[in-house]
Amino acid sequence: MTRHIRVLLVILVTAAASACGTDKKEPEPTTPAASADNTADNTALNTRDSSGATATPPDQGENESDLAITAKIRQAIVDDKALSINAQNVKVITNTGIVTLRGPVKSQQEKTAIEEKAKQVAGVTRVDNQLEIEAAH
Repeated sequence: MTRHIRVLLVILVTAAASACGTDKKEPEPTTPAASADNTADNTALNTRDSSGATATPPDQGENESDLAITAKIRQAIVDDKALSINAQNVKVITNTGIVTLRGPVKSQQEKTAIEEKAKQVAGVTRVDNQLEIEAAH
């Protein structure tokens, strides 16, 4: 299979697993940075991400090992129904066995739980936990 097909398969499997998880959807949280037209101002995050200082989805390794690691971590996260919808949707990026976790979670407990799930997957050499705890509204 080509690299693109493998990446698409990982995405499709993840999406299918998420869709089968629950009938009850939590409402999307509102962000304090939302403007009048209800769009978030992510300028600072986009600037940070484009600097190359942190892994972003295009940095995902294309080899079978990295793709398998990402898929196993994603499945473990989706299978944990105690995690919030945001936590179940965090970014998991694996490159040469190094896993980067990014995105919002509701609590330190979710941040720790996701990191532990990543560390338990065979082939992971290091976890860079960049998960951010959402501010209470």
